[in-house]
Amino acid sequence: MKFVISREALLKPLSLVVGVVERRHTLPVLANVLLQLEDGLLSLTGSDAEVELIGRVDVESGWEPGEITVPAKKFVDICKSLPDGSTVEFTQDGNRAKLKSGRSRFTLTALSAEEFPKTGDLPDGERFQIQQCDLKAVLDQTTFAMAQQDVRYYLNGMLWQIGEGFFRVVATDGHRLALATLQNLTSGKDVQVIIPRKGVMELSRLLADEDEGIQILIGESHIRASTDVFTFTSKLIDGSFPDYQRVLPDDCNREIVADRSSLKASLSRASILSNEKYRGVRIKFGDNELNIVANNPEQEQAEETLSIEYTGDPVEIGFNVSYLLDIMNVISGDSVTLSLSGSNNSALIENQIKLGADALYVVMPMKL
Repeated sequence: MKFVISREALLKPLSLVVGVVERRHTLPVLANVLLQLEDGLLSLTGSDAEVELIGRVDVESGWEPGEITVPAKKFVDICKSLPDGSTVEFTQDGNRAKLKSGRSRFTLTALSAEEFPKTGDLPDGERFQIQQCDLKAVLDQTTFAMAQQDVRYYLNGMLWQIGEGFFRVVATDGHRLALATLQNLTSGKDVQVIIPRKGVMELSRLLADEDEGIQILIGESHIRASTDVFTFTSKLIDGSFPDYQRVLPDDCNREIVADRSSLKASLSRASILSNEKYRGVRIKFGDNELNIVANNPEQEQAEETLSIEYTGDPVEIGFNVSYLLDIMNVISGDSVTLSLSGSNNSALIENQIKLGADALYVVMPMKL
């Protein structure tokens, strides 16, 4: 195997794939990146046995086909350290890989490509195409609500639901829920799958905020997303996601409208003196006024007051301030509307992402 390529052209796909590589793994070859060269097209593959990512780039003249794996972090660090505009000459020499650039020489210990676990072709499943910017938008609105290392393993991921004319993603950690829906999607049968947290985060990182399309294939145990630049594959979580429809409040008779930036700033200031473990704040809704109070075990207190649009009966309710701030950080618009039915019921926040796309957020109350 041999090729010559510019540093910048090589770094682009290499930087993509090293993100999924695990440095510490029981299988040593998974600390490597797989290089495959055929017909002048160089494919670079990184994997952690759960998520696989393939980046592609055309190579310059003087190439010879082959495949080999090299240490991912060392390879990318070498390429990053080379001067801008430099050229990299890569040569396979038995179980070693040699890199030459200008007056620099590097020799890396390689492992056989046959040892590298590859997902390969997936059985045919449900296919659809979506714009990258649309998929990125709904993921950005919801990823924060996924659980981390929860014993309920199915919460450590995100539900993707394809229905007649719509695409929906749902994330929850049992205390809050984020849901985003895209309308007017052309698809076939109804499908529901759970994508693991790392898969969601890696795919979100790859997506461009552009109108370019991305092909999605959902199989029985894997999901694959493909563009001209990369092919992303992730295992699916085998489990049943909670019935999120039962969590959505349908009896909200109180509606509070506040300036989003003012509310976010007030919550952020109050959070400074909230309990570091439970992060609870007490919120009082009165006649066109909202009052936020935070306390901690050191007997310290923060109080914030701001004007809102609300003329109903007074309501006092406790929330985890971090959950509210997470929502404030992703929603758009000058104002935010919060709906609830009482001090013991969940609150509902809605957000219009763009035309044909919206999001819903549910936050459970806290007892303070």
